[in-house]
Amino acid sequence: MADGKKETIFSKDVVLVMAAAFFFMFSNMYCNPLINGYAKSLGASSAFAGVIVGMMSIVAMFLRPIAGNLTDRFSKYQLSLIGGLLSFVGVMGYVLTPNSGMLLLFRLVNGLGYVLCTVCMTTWLSYLVPFSHVGEAMSFYGLMNALAMSLAPAISIDLYRVIGYRLAIVISAVSALLVVVTIQFVSNRAVPDSAAAPAPGLRHLKIIQRDSLPVAALISLFAIPYFATQADIVSYVEQRHLNVAVGAYFLIYAVVLLAIRLVLRNQFDTVRFGVWLVGCTIATAFYLVMLAVMENNWQMALAAAGMALGYGIIYSVCQSTAMMLAPGNERGLASATFFVGMDIGMSLGPIAGGIIDSLLPVEYFYLVMLVVVPVILLIYLANRRKLNQAVIQHQQDVN
Repeated sequence: MADGKKETIFSKDVVLVMAAAFFFMFSNMYCNPLINGYAKSLGASSAFAGVIVGMMSIVAMFLRPIAGNLTDRFSKYQLSLIGGLLSFVGVMGYVLTPNSGMLLLFRLVNGLGYVLCTVCMTTWLSYLVPFSHVGEAMSFYGLMNALAMSLAPAISIDLYRVIGYRLAIVISAVSALLVVVTIQFVSNRAVPDSAAAPAPGLRHLKIIQRDSLPVAALISLFAIPYFATQADIVSYVEQRHLNVAVGAYFLIYAVVLLAIRLVLRNQFDTVRFGVWLVGCTIATAFYLVMLAVMENNWQMALAAAGMALGYGIIYSVCQSTAMMLAPGNERGLASATFFVGMDIGMSLGPIAGGIIDSLLPVEYFYLVMLVVVPVILLIYLANRRKLNQAVIQHQQDVN
């Protein structure tokens, strides 16, 4: 682990892992808007196309605990390399597949790579920075993800209309290959200390990191309206006949998030969890109300900024808190537990959005989503001592 006298996180290895994380997330987010239409163009029914699209989330939800255990036992470089190669093979399979059945198989392969990379790269980064700056590191890691999630879909949607699905998806394959290339230059490959690593064998296999469960529950609740918005905001705007530049929504989100994280980057390791949670919960309620009453671009921009303050910040806070709560030899499992929570929110968000849209007038879409706010506060109140103690214990550990 980095332990330099100068309190900074931007070593060569950290920059390279963050770059690899960007390429990895770009590759996956680039394909996501294309898979449904591509599957149908290969002959899939609407139902089967939906199964193909959802395959990655299904794989992720069930295999993250296994990936977390592997991450605590093996070199983060080795597992990230395998994950990057699986992602490359999966995406190249998209390009070359002759039918939708094979597309499902390659989606499964890509999902395996996705699981390994998300868990391993987060944990790897925590090994590369001074432990006193793990919160700051998670903030910038989250920023790389946010930038990739904003840029990749915009590029892929525009490009496939010009050159078609297969050629457009080649860009995703190149990005996955850049993950493999980039990590070759990382010097610290984060091999676990054999004395501290968990004992091998199924008897010692853990499904979750128990101390991180409240964090996983909270991030799943914050993620529900975020991913519902990601899936449905275009149709929401169309149903309400709004004259707004909805394509700029997540770009505004990314720009605001960048500014916030640059300003607050030194606070993630020192401010108690409760302060972040209250602020982010207020911001979440604000952006949901703004989306509910939205009539113009200014209100849309305010909603996007509120989402950056709400979901964008709490994502990094929860991720770093999961690391702080876990013993050093269970950080991979803590990361996996955090991502399981996010996977649940990612799955429930679009489902909840679809149910609300089918049962209620569109004007109630975001107002109903406000139900997550009291549930978030209840979970926090039930676990506030443990969650607030994380930063205090973290500071004691590094002093």
